[in-house]
Amino acid sequence: MRVSLSRRQLIQGFAALAPAALATTTATARSRLGIEARPATAAQAGDIGPLAQDVLPDGIRSRFVDNINGLRVHVLEAGFEGGRRPGLLLLHGFPELAYSWRNVMVPLAEAGYHVFAPDLRGYGRTTGWDPDYDGDLDSFRRLNVVRDALGLVSAFGYRSISVIGHDFGSPIAAWCAVVRPDVFTSVALMSAPFGGTATLPFDTANSPQAPRNPGPDLHEEMAKLPRPRKHYQRYYTTRPANQNMWYPPTGLHAFIRGYYHYKSADWAENKPFRLASRTAAVMAQMPTYYIMELADGMAETVAKHMPSAEEIAGNAWLPEEAVAVYAEEYGRTGFQGGLNHYRSGGIGAPEQQLFAGRTIDQPSLFIAGASDWGSYQGPGALERMQNEACTDMRGVHMVDGAGHWVQQEQPEETSRLLIEFLKGV
Repeated sequence: MRVSLSRRQLIQGFAALAPAALATTTATARSRLGIEARPATAAQAGDIGPLAQDVLPDGIRSRFVDNINGLRVHVLEAGFEGGRRPGLLLLHGFPELAYSWRNVMVPLAEAGYHVFAPDLRGYGRTTGWDPDYDGDLDSFRRLNVVRDALGLVSAFGYRSISVIGHDFGSPIAAWCAVVRPDVFTSVALMSAPFGGTATLPFDTANSPQAPRNPGPDLHEEMAKLPRPRKHYQRYYTTRPANQNMWYPPTGLHAFIRGYYHYKSADWAENKPFRLASRTAAVMAQMPTYYIMELADGMAETVAKHMPSAEEIAGNAWLPEEAVAVYAEEYGRTGFQGGLNHYRSGGIGAPEQQLFAGRTIDQPSLFIAGASDWGSYQGPGALERMQNEACTDMRGVHMVDGAGHWVQQEQPEETSRLLIEFLKGV
């Protein structure tokens, strides 16, 4: 006899299992739900449906918006009832999803806003992107992702909107504000400071300058340290990175749990401080999720800092059923789509020079966890954001009790700060 289980029953079952067993159980659940476990291309996942309502807070719905710069965009939406409201666009980071905003969307909607958060190009249930390492990397360049955001805003019928970005979504939000200040009329950046636009050589026609000495190669210098290291963003550009994280020895569920734990305030050693310079020895003071051991992949990096069973059981901000949602989504897509954003930086740099010297003159805000190294991983970026890149910075807030995942670890305080900022603009 075949027994039909609800999605909530499946997720409750996940929470009762050990992390290693959860990886297998998650795959079984995907099979029962009719979801292919490992699509070869994003197109093969094109018929996937929305997230089940029972994994979302009341007041949030999952839906799709078609024909957005070549994508079918999966969106979480709140505040869609009761007529026209001011709009908020929420952009997630890596390895996150629209789901990462679940705990702040309802408070923002209750404050009077229409809130929508997409799975960005390369993530989750959004389809139409190339998931192959040797595929269409050009489509992931920064300004094309801004086109994705602009198209979604237009599809929802907004001429102007506030944009909020976390982690990798923070520079995307910043570039939205740089490129289309008429549309993105205020911006909140979270956990990743925006260091500003490019500069071009100036007044050099009659006074040629000597070529700039780039100095020693940072990555070569890291590899030469007594304890050899490498930068995580360099690692993310490599071919093995996706497979290493997609099929970790611990199982995918446990890997995601460990990654989130290691970068959160729950890991007691996250005690960030400003770094004096961007040199190998100085940068190597950061934890290994940023400056990795040379021989390790991210799976091996995280495995050395896994939470205890007691820490997992006591985690109120990321319960096992939430980890199961991440594991299901990344179990289906892998990580290459997200990694391609890191790989496309060099491709997009030349066209970004079109905006050299531009500043964000709209009202802006920065929020991060007090235990988040993300504010300081780029020496000087936080100061440049405050003093140069953003000319109307309304506040810089380091939230106690939060690491890198501030809107998940401390959603009430994050919501309060965002609403206070938005009401002021």
